[in-house]
Amino acid sequence: VAIFIYLQNRKCDISLISIYLSALLLVLRQTVRKFLDDKLAPYADEIDKKNEFTEMRDFWKAMGEMGLLGITAPVEHGGTGLGYLEHVIVMEEVSRVSAAIALSYGAHSNLCVNQMVRHANEKQKEKYMPKLMTGEHVGALAMSEPNSGSDVVSMKLKAEKKGDYYVLNGNKFWITNGPDADVLIVYAKTDRDAHQRGITAFIVEKGMPGFSTAQKLDKLGMRGSNTCELIFEDCKVPEENILGPLNKGVYVMMSGLDLERLVLAAGPIGIMQAVLDSSIPYLHIREAFGQKIGHFQLMQGKMADMYTRLSSCRQYLYNVTRACDKGHFSAKDCAGVILYCAENATQVALDGIQCLGECQESENV
Repeated sequence: VAIFIYLQNRKCDISLISIYLSALLLVLRQTVRKFLDDKLAPYADEIDKKNEFTEMRDFWKAMGEMGLLGITAPVEHGGTGLGYLEHVIVMEEVSRVSAAIALSYGAHSNLCVNQMVRHANEKQKEKYMPKLMTGEHVGALAMSEPNSGSDVVSMKLKAEKKGDYYVLNGNKFWITNGPDADVLIVYAKTDRDAHQRGITAFIVEKGMPGFSTAQKLDKLGMRGSNTCELIFEDCKVPEENILGPLNKGVYVMMSGLDLERLVLAAGPIGIMQAVLDSSIPYLHIREAFGQKIGHFQLMQGKMADMYTRLSSCRQYLYNVTRACDKGHFSAKDCAGVILYCAENATQVALDGIQCLGECQESENV
């Protein structure tokens, strides 16, 4: 970052700056990849099989030491102070090794930290940000309920003011990092008659009286990204823990939604890269009818399709991210890129299954 500013101040040619930044991004990717190969890859299969990452706390602290838990957070609050392109690259690399842990990483570094950076007051930032940045604390965001997902206005969790506290009653469901989170951003109805104007965001801490978590869900996919129901039974949350303005929770939520979609779109990119990493080498090893199956036109077509889908998705995501880093936000492109990447990742995974044949049924793949 310092060298980039130096180059700008010296009025260096923009092409020189671009070349240098590209080199920095390559170094970032290589550094993160080596870190993940050492700290996460050895556990990836076990995480999926057991739906548990026993080394999760140590891994989180290692991520904090690398400066990966607050890539876009300001330096003065313990963050790295970089852009969303860097964040997307890290998210992509984590997902390439373990999509489940990448989902937990996104919930912490993006959903939780992003809301803190944008809406927490200085006292709240001083209290919560340092431990979220170092990995001592795990963060989460809680919006969904059993009967309320994208229809956020229909949420039932209520918060009633009593003195200097708000008393929360109700529950949240499908909360990523729920079983592990030390700090959660929770949305609740503070005015049941005001619809979208009656929702407020609260900072809830693990261990607050009346707050508990139900049994961890045993999911079909994203196993190891711990998910559970949150239960609030007369949970007293101090008034000072309101995040953003009172009754402006929908604004708080929606103000960061585009960037949250943007970062999470890197998850499918990492999945597609992992599929290519597994399937293409296999096509050049497996033999049938006296030749490598990668020589058959059908398999060559699948390789071409998978590579093209991955490349187009990656370029779309990077272009949107670069625009956002320059202040040019496009809500439709932030939504479009996660849709496009997710749908293509599904097709690439299906093609990968066809390439691997019966081998894909093995636990070793």
